Amino acid sequence: MSGLDAVALSKLAERYFAAVDRMDVAATLACFAPDACFTIATYSNVYQGRDTEIAGMFKRLNGRYAKVWHGDFDHVTDVPAQRIASRFRVENITHESQKLVKNNCNFFLVQDGLFTEVFVYMSGDNSLG
Repeated sequence: MSGLDAVALSKLAERYFAAVDRMDVAATLACFAPDACFTIATYSNVYQGRDTEIAGMFKRLNGRYAKVWHGDFDHVTDVPAQRIASRFRVENITHESQKLVKNNCNFFLVQDGLFTEVFVYMSGDNSLG
């Protein structure tokens, strides 16, 4: 597969966030290469492997919150390098109906239309750890 253009890179990121918001682990993982690495840089957490550690991280996220939402995106793409940087707002609703708001940045490396590396910088507590 050839590289994605700027619009397709942005759509991949938003498709990923929409799957996370639906708490659809299968659709979320479909955005990742099998050997992907997901790093929460703010907290020095590293998850290696789409179907093992990354899958476990998203399953824990879904158990931790009643609802998650990502939006108000600002994307910057680097088409030749197949990279995308996304700044966005996050709203997590706990099972006790508490609303937690974050402002995060993710940096994605894409190969063959899938994320191979993700670096997350988040405000507030580590919702993915």
